[in-house]
Amino acid sequence: MTDEIKTPIQYIDVDEEYAGQRLDNFLLARLKGVPKSVIYRVVRKGEVRVNKGRIKPEYKLQVGDQVRVPPLVVAAEKDQVSTKLSLVKNLESHILFEDNDLIVLNKPTGMAVHGGSGLQFGVIEALRALRPTAKFLELVHRLDRDTSGCLLIAKKRSVLTHIHEQLRLKTVEKKYWALVAGQWDARNKKVTEPLKKNTLQSGERVVRVDEKEGKPSETRFKILQRYVEGTLVEAFPVTGRTHQIRVHTACVGHPIACDDKYGDNEFTAQMNSLGLKRLYLHAKTLAFTHPNTGLVMKCEAPLDTELEKILTRLVKK
Repeated sequence: MTDEIKTPIQYIDVDEEYAGQRLDNFLLARLKGVPKSVIYRVVRKGEVRVNKGRIKPEYKLQVGDQVRVPPLVVAAEKDQVSTKLSLVKNLESHILFEDNDLIVLNKPTGMAVHGGSGLQFGVIEALRALRPTAKFLELVHRLDRDTSGCLLIAKKRSVLTHIHEQLRLKTVEKKYWALVAGQWDARNKKVTEPLKKNTLQSGERVVRVDEKEGKPSETRFKILQRYVEGTLVEAFPVTGRTHQIRVHTACVGHPIACDDKYGDNEFTAQMNSLGLKRLYLHAKTLAFTHPNTGLVMKCEAPLDTELEKILTRLVKK
């Protein structure tokens, strides 16, 4: 049974960081562990007050507002992530860029971006443990657990909103390196098969090409280096579907090395024998406009040792 605690009455003063945010979204973000239905119920009953008055959940907060949150029963927080764990400590050395607004991280392979599904913690929980004084740390986007490379984390809600708008307008440029089976056809510069996400009973997500029900998807490709054993390609996802690059490479007959979901067993075994034990998919570069300076930032994540080494063991064509 989950431990529960009762919170005291809270009085929260709204500053510029939260101005313009809907009351319900503000409460959902602040009241971790409280079911959404409970939050809406206490707002509807008038137990949540703004400037001592009853308020609707869609009300947009303004600088200087005071929000009264009534006592609530919440799930007790899980044990904090220990900063002594090597996986957590090592994240510090993976930070590519950091300022008062954001963090760009070279996410290691094998680490999920957040906890859940049996995982005690992921990147975001580990970063919160490393930055205990940070009021706000949220993922701007996601990477698969086995994919490494550039991952963007916002330190302010305004930064998160700004970059989400850039993602919506497709002005953020993300380029990945992938080692794929076979010889990629240089004429195959774009894959546009529509993709449909399915969730199995186990909770595992599997994505398939589906001409009828799939969502429009596009990935552009460029050959970086040909090898006797395969091809190193650069992939630029125009859309951001789940597992998009992995499925788009597989559906044209060039699955990514060591992909346990969409890969080719023979190619994976060949790469295993040469020392590659992880998915060869790496978010190499990330370009976006900095929300506060207005400068275009281009961050580059170096390949890890395993990805570097395998390239030296392949035969160039």
